[in-house]
Amino acid sequence: MTTAPQPSRTPREVGTVFVTGGAGGLGAAVVDAVREAGGTPAVLDRDVPADGVPHVQVDLADSSAAAEAVERLVAEVGPPTAVVTAAGTDACGPILEISPEAWEKVIRVNLLGTVAVVRACLPHLERVRGTVVTVSSTLGLRGADAATAYSASKFAIRGFSQALAAEYAGRVGVTCLVPGGMRTAFFDGRDERFRPAPDQDLNDPANTASAVLTALRQPVGSEIREMLVMASGEPSWP
Repeated sequence: MTTAPQPSRTPREVGTVFVTGGAGGLGAAVVDAVREAGGTPAVLDRDVPADGVPHVQVDLADSSAAAEAVERLVAEVGPPTAVVTAAGTDACGPILEISPEAWEKVIRVNLLGTVAVVRACLPHLERVRGTVVTVSSTLGLRGADAATAYSASKFAIRGFSQALAAEYAGRVGVTCLVPGGMRTAFFDGRDERFRPAPDQDLNDPANTASAVLTALRQPVGSEIREMLVMASGEPSWP
């Protein structure tokens, strides 16, 4: 009678982590956390990250460009041992007040950009049994008024993550991060109707990034499939 191999108890090294959206918000917090943990962050973003972090500027709404950017980053810093897809955008408002182009861009960046980057990273990750961390949202658990595009993209990311975890079980780890609201520039420039209340309890993105590191450090053979991380007073869940 054979028995299944036992998971290792040795935490993984953080290694080389590709981070989408790493020039700001949660992505920048992940970059900082990876560096502090002794890993090497590398960024895919429209904007340039701070402090000389290796990066490729790319519009993640363009899936072909996103895949090419991954290979450019591999050429610069070497293959990834993990990827964190923190890039995201939104188009707030009643659906009939949002142009089809703006609505569809949310899907292209949040969902299709995530898929394109993950697809390009998978061959590299499989060689080292690396980790994918996708980023959904509490609005990927429960839809919200005036957030049809965002909720649709984040629900879809959860579905993609679950299917990917099943497909790559034992070869690549997959964690879906489900964060609540955070104190970032994500809400800047919005109509007041769609901003958090001044007294709303929002999480520090550094706290959420710390949870990402927990997923990245899981011993080989142990995976965190989904992580819900939020400020204790967050109203979007449950």
